[in-house]
Amino acid sequence: MSEFHRKSSVEVMKAFGVTNQGLSDYDVQKRQEVYGTNELEEGKRTSTFAVFFGQFKDLLVIILLIAAFISFLLGEVESTIVILIVVMLNAILGTVQHVKAEQSLDSLKELTTSVAKVMRNNQLVEIPSEDIVVGDLLYLDAGDYISADGRLVESHNLHVNESSLTGESLAVEKSITSIEKDQVTVADKRNMVFTGSFVTNGRGIVVVTAIGMETEIGKIANLLDTAKEKRTPLQVSLDHFGEKLALGITLICLAIFTIDLFRGRELVESFMFAVSLAVAAIPEALSSIVTIVLAFGTQKMAKENAIIRKLYAVESLGSVSVICSDKTGTLTENKMTVQQVYVDQKIISHDQIQTGNSIEKKLILQGLLCNDAVERDQKEIGDPTEIALVKLGKQYNFDELVARNHYPRLTEIPFDSDRKLMTTVNRISQQTVMITKGAVDVLLPKVVKIETSTGVHAITAEQRKKIEEVNRAFSMNGLRVLAIAYKRIQAHQPMDAWAESDFTFVGLIAMMDPPRKESKAAVESCIKAGIKPVMITGDHKITATAIAKQIGLVNDPSEVIEGYEIEGLTDQQLQEKVQDVSVYARVTPEHKIRIVKAWQEKGHVVAMTGDGVNDGPALKQADIGVAMGITGTEVAKDASSMILTDDNFSTIVKAISNGRSMYTNIKNAILFLLSGNAGAIFVVLYATVFGLSVPFAPVHLLFINLLTDSLPAIAIGLEPHNKKTMKDKPRDIHAPLLNKRFTIQVLLEGVLIAISTVIAFRMGLATGDTLTASTMAFATLCLSRLIHGFNSRSKESIFTIGLFTNMYTWLAFLIGFLCLHAVLFMPSLTGMFEVAPLSGTQLGFIYSLSVMPFLVNQWVKVLFVRGK
Repeated sequence: MSEFHRKSSVEVMKAFGVTNQGLSDYDVQKRQEVYGTNELEEGKRTSTFAVFFGQFKDLLVIILLIAAFISFLLGEVESTIVILIVVMLNAILGTVQHVKAEQSLDSLKELTTSVAKVMRNNQLVEIPSEDIVVGDLLYLDAGDYISADGRLVESHNLHVNESSLTGESLAVEKSITSIEKDQVTVADKRNMVFTGSFVTNGRGIVVVTAIGMETEIGKIANLLDTAKEKRTPLQVSLDHFGEKLALGITLICLAIFTIDLFRGRELVESFMFAVSLAVAAIPEALSSIVTIVLAFGTQKMAKENAIIRKLYAVESLGSVSVICSDKTGTLTENKMTVQQVYVDQKIISHDQIQTGNSIEKKLILQGLLCNDAVERDQKEIGDPTEIALVKLGKQYNFDELVARNHYPRLTEIPFDSDRKLMTTVNRISQQTVMITKGAVDVLLPKVVKIETSTGVHAITAEQRKKIEEVNRAFSMNGLRVLAIAYKRIQAHQPMDAWAESDFTFVGLIAMMDPPRKESKAAVESCIKAGIKPVMITGDHKITATAIAKQIGLVNDPSEVIEGYEIEGLTDQQLQEKVQDVSVYARVTPEHKIRIVKAWQEKGHVVAMTGDGVNDGPALKQADIGVAMGITGTEVAKDASSMILTDDNFSTIVKAISNGRSMYTNIKNAILFLLSGNAGAIFVVLYATVFGLSVPFAPVHLLFINLLTDSLPAIAIGLEPHNKKTMKDKPRDIHAPLLNKRFTIQVLLEGVLIAISTVIAFRMGLATGDTLTASTMAFATLCLSRLIHGFNSRSKESIFTIGLFTNMYTWLAFLIGFLCLHAVLFMPSLTGMFEVAPLSGTQLGFIYSLSVMPFLVNQWVKVLFVRGK
């Protein structure tokens, strides 16, 4: 394996039994049987049993188990059984949550699987990277991740970043020359490429020499362990809050425990009650609920074409106030079709070209030769602009592969965003011809001649001016324009960017990538939501302006500037200008980073789209990096926190809307948990301060903790998307979740629940039976919290959002309601849960009191909504 760098490319291909036609299906099958799949072995996953037993490591659970053991020793078997049931059910719920989260992660991995271009059966095809086999001919272009180790057989200005393997940040220029040295480090193997690196420039062909764990990166596979889950800022914030809350509740429980002992209550009974109160009061389900809501939410967003790669991105989505979007493919359809051409000094419609005319034919042919795109079996591989040229050729019965085989490519200078040109050198009719296509404003200054029906002549100032006028007219109509030129050269002339000069002009090809139908509505939705949509494109200013006007992005030409204008601004000046600019044309990757930073310096949360290698830094700089799933390079996808599987701007807007809804749902679930728990604490404090009997048995609190915490909170977290969220301004990402207003709301709603429960408790005490009083308080607290689940769904009233729009809340309520009544009326459970028989009148009072907090809250919400 380590000696391939010493052999020639021909020897390596021969060693693997592969030709320029690639492997056959039979070869692939046999090699997969020998070498397996091209995958790195994952670390051993924690088994479900280990996850289940891990649920018992929590401090509160340990205290509960100790309490259960003490109860058993004291002969309180029923209390022991109930505590164990509660602990087991909580452990089962935690395990299910963990398994669901892993399944969600696996689903997202499948959606983000990388692809590779290989030659199979003499056809270039795209396959999942894990299907690469040893001996495959792997085709590499700028932006591709390299998915296997291999020996280069062709290299055209190929530069590869191998920092993940060697630590060197600069890209390495590759060649096919053999290296004779024996001891050569990975970094010095210039004729080989390695898994985990990526192409920054040029293109090449590689014969695969190693896959999976046999690759260089496979030997240090732990460095690629990127699947570890990272706790989100919200989860960390909730953990810190939970710690403070636990401390406060522990102090309250210790105080109640001490008072109970002082009043002569049994030590074990006081201890059990204090522990139970702590477990009921502390919302230990907080972090789990956040994980569940995020897992469900990311799956929903994936179905809507937005794959969330990093959980923290969901939280940031709700705060996005600026979207910096590329034009091509995101705001437009990314389906370029040729509309018109300018050739032989006249404008011709795409369907009126005469192939009998040598110049018009030459324009089509040179567009196919200076081109890497292919179309086979209705599958398009390549840049949309080049695919448009291929489609134009097919319209006139020119096949791109036949043409390239007949006029073979000798060498090339690949396209890059700095030059804005692509050049190939082809053998045509025994002559060596350099063909160049690219931006008109870049290529036209390099033109010295023009070909017309009267022959090839020196280009005049009038002809040059006419070309510029036609280009401007095309651009003003939203057309993208490519110029094509050529020159005859010597067979062995050195090829570099300096050779791109002294061309003969052939013509212009104008194509259109129309705006997506949904782009205009998405832009309008952004503006209503307080989000600034910004177009950043490498296209001409006029083209960008035409598209921007069609989708409602600009109203005034002053909102559009070009990249060169950014270069003349200091960072401070750019910060002052960004809010007045909606379109940036002719920008470079460096400009993109400056634009993002300028918005961030003004305190905005920025989402940035990108698809190319050079977009990587800007995607990382943005708060939300959004990569294109269809046209995006693997480098761009890796640098992003979200991937669009449809490359659609409106999907970003939907994702922001979903992100806002998910954050709101999580906040509402937390409000439900804290207010319900506060109600329980207030009732106990009331009874303690006034020297009343204990309102709840420990088993009551455990029951409430199990059925009125987790299930309704999860149901609230799954509240359907509310379209009204996009009428609000973006959330301040630095604003604390648990602010003063939120805390007051928790306390007030907790007081309402406590008042109903205390009234029920007092009514029970009036009968002279403390067990009846305890039962009424328990049933009222439990039922009022279940009903409170409906109230916590939204800040709006239930009549506005709809009573039956979230069936999960009904399911959680029915389960809790049935279980509560089973405890109250089934003889086998009444003794275990220490409840007294209730009369119909008492049950009616419990129902009435339980619904009172809900009615008061709804009345306040109706007034609040009307007041707005």
